[in-house]
Amino acid sequence: MTAPTAHTTDSPAAASPTPHPIPTPAADPTTPAPPAVTGGNLHGPVIAWFEAHARDLPWRRPDAGPWGVMVSEFMLQQTPVSRVLPVYEQWLARWPRPADLAKEAPGEAVRAWGRLGYPRRALRLHGAAVAITERHGGDVPTDHAQLLALPGIGEYTAAAVASFAYGQRHAVLDTNVRRVLARAVTGVQYPPNATTAAERKLARALLPEDEHTASRWAAASMELGALVCTAKNESCHRCPIADRCAWHVAGKPAHDGPPRRVQSYAGTDRQVRGRLLAVLREAAHPVPQAALDRVWNEPVQRARALDGLVSDGLVEPLPGGRYRLPLS
Repeated sequence: MTAPTAHTTDSPAAASPTPHPIPTPAADPTTPAPPAVTGGNLHGPVIAWFEAHARDLPWRRPDAGPWGVMVSEFMLQQTPVSRVLPVYEQWLARWPRPADLAKEAPGEAVRAWGRLGYPRRALRLHGAAVAITERHGGDVPTDHAQLLALPGIGEYTAAAVASFAYGQRHAVLDTNVRRVLARAVTGVQYPPNATTAAERKLARALLPEDEHTASRWAAASMELGALVCTAKNESCHRCPIADRCAWHVAGKPAHDGPPRRVQSYAGTDRQVRGRLLAVLREAAHPVPQAALDRVWNEPVQRARALDGLVSDGLVEPLPGGRYRLPLS
């Protein structure tokens, strides 16, 4: 996923080296070894590249504020930037502060989420807005532990908001960053399917000591993975650290398997859920069962999908076989 970056600029020369080189796996003696990989010889080139090539995205602008960063982080999970942009703009125009969203029914968040997919994110973002309003006076907290305690916020999102919104020093490990580190430092094509303790340790070891530079490094390494060090068709000729990337210097050995299988959508319960939610989002009043029955011909799958939406809190059943988006 591509995520927001910090909103300030910094000279690449300010990058602080880590005190010790990062260990790399033993290489084939017939293969030329890359230069010793340290934070110091990665930070400067990657941050300089970022300053020249970063995309102009609304959540990276100073006026986005911490709430704008948080909203983007929720929306960008498993969703490309191109789909997020219009929904993000509409969301912030309607709910420019957490308290504005908190005053609305959670169903309105689901309605505004539109076709971004994984609509439980909308409920979690609404829950976070309520908690921010009730616990923190309507301001997104600066403290990492307080961020982590908000509904719907896990390790990655808390680190990302603290880093990108407040310029703090945290290891921000999304798929893009993990792929950059896997290739540049450990010399493998793809990271493991799930984040490991070894990856967290490596990411922390690579963090610049300076807090401001660390936040720029987090944003820059993420953008490098999104635009250059991509999962497929990587552009090593455009990479600012290709000459010291362990995987590139080793001749780009292939991984044992594909990075990730693309999940099918057509015909799945997820597609049925999407169609059911689309009817409810467009309705100003509760929807009768008959209207929902028309969206999918297979009754068992349709019932299973509807039950799942109710169980997830995305749909509220009413007497008389009617349904609506949740009000509480």
